[in-house]
Amino acid sequence: QEQLVESGGGSVQAGGSLRLSCAVPRHIFTSGRMGWFRQREGVASIDQNDDTRYADPVKGRFIISKDNARNTLHLRMNNLGPEDTAMYYCAADLWDGLNLSPAGYTYWGQGTPVTVSS
Repeated sequence: QEQLVESGGGSVQAGGSLRLSCAVPRHIFTSGRMGWFRQREGVASIDQNDDTRYADPVKGRFIISKDNARNTLHLRMNNLGPEDTAMYYCAADLWDGLNLSPAGYTYWGQGTPVTVSS
């Protein structure tokens, strides 16, 4: 089973920022959609054209991006609040197209925790 590896989680005070990273095997990274989830709720999705989609609670605060040279997916999270506290997972699929449903993803990381204190 292909493994995605997240990093970058941690504890931050409300109003702060964090950047999550996810190492993705290259053949998956260059094939289809990738996304970030918290618990099982879609947060952000990016496709092979670098088009993006965000869940309403994070629009304007979170940015999903790709580092093509390093086969790494990122999630920049700004203006964090206690409601953003969760385990964050990256996910990928060989099919392309934006999708915020966990059913649209085959490959998953183990998760990285984010805690935001008020």
